[in-house]
Amino acid sequence: MILGLKDIPSIKEGDDLGKLIFVTCKKQKIKLLENDIIVIAHKIVSKSEGRVFNFSDIKASTFAKRIAKKSRKEPPHVEAILSQTKNILRMQGHHLITETRHGFICANSGVDKSNLKDESTVCLLPKDPDRSAKTIRNKIKSLAGVNVAIIISDTFGRPWRIGQVNMAIGIAGMKPLIDYRGGKDMFDRKLRYTLIAIADELASAAELVMKKSERVPVAILRGVDYAPGRGSVKDLIRPREIDLFR
Repeated sequence: MILGLKDIPSIKEGDDLGKLIFVTCKKQKIKLLENDIIVIAHKIVSKSEGRVFNFSDIKASTFAKRIAKKSRKEPPHVEAILSQTKNILRMQGHHLITETRHGFICANSGVDKSNLKDESTVCLLPKDPDRSAKTIRNKIKSLAGVNVAIIISDTFGRPWRIGQVNMAIGIAGMKPLIDYRGGKDMFDRKLRYTLIAIADELASAAELVMKKSERVPVAILRGVDYAPGRGSVKDLIRPREIDLFR
């Protein structure tokens, strides 16, 4: 079951998301249950953490101006992207594919202008999405009295596939991978490589009801078989030494 959480008010810096989610659930007569999974769009997490910046507060470097000219982006936008970038992997036309300081490979280091009232503002990813997820989880546990898992999500493109999907960028209260290695397939052959990224699968499933135009930034997934416990989004990042795609 996937439940979209509507009518969450516009988020501003300093808002307590855990409390807002709990209160909104009560208003919609949704009782949070043990082992529910709450998927939260990163945009409201970033807004609550003050990660929205106006172009007037961003001084573009010479390098940013050079890239802006090539990519047809505003120089402050490029400077914001560079501030979150560990490596630039590809630059072609308007596209800028980067590795973020978190280790994510995505467009523009996740720096986004959508769903912001002022076109001269940008929203950055949370500094530490795992920590953000843990904070929200702890608050909901204290208010609802149940253990839930939290996934903070963002929409990423994928190599060799058309279309974007929601992926996990922050996790708390669950293992992000299901490890089938060492088990047997249906013909009793030993599985050697199968790791399922369940956190990404759940983030993508939640996106089906998280309609941006309808202000549904949170979804609750219920009845999912997953492994509760400590987990980190870092577990989902492919180490460079085994990355065959760069």
